[in-house]
Amino acid sequence: LHEDFERWLEKLAPEKPHSQYAHNVGEDNADAHLKRTIMGRETVVAITDGRLDFGPWEQIFYGEFDGKRRKRVLVKIIGE
Repeated sequence: LHEDFERWLEKLAPEKPHSQYAHNVGEDNADAHLKRTIMGRETVVAITDGRLDFGPWEQIFYGEFDGKRRKRVLVKIIGE
């Protein structure tokens, strides 16, 4: 599935040519912004009996579209 997403996103917002994007001033990363907009940046997962409550085919994966920059992961737990 990861490869399918990668191919699909590259068709929707190809990295090159950079000249196709108006945003590319300073950094050539407009495609990364568009890909992140499509994929979203937040995930909500239920916790049941102290475990992540995924269906049989569900998973979380992180897609990085703008190079290896320093990242921060924030986990918020909301009680009942």
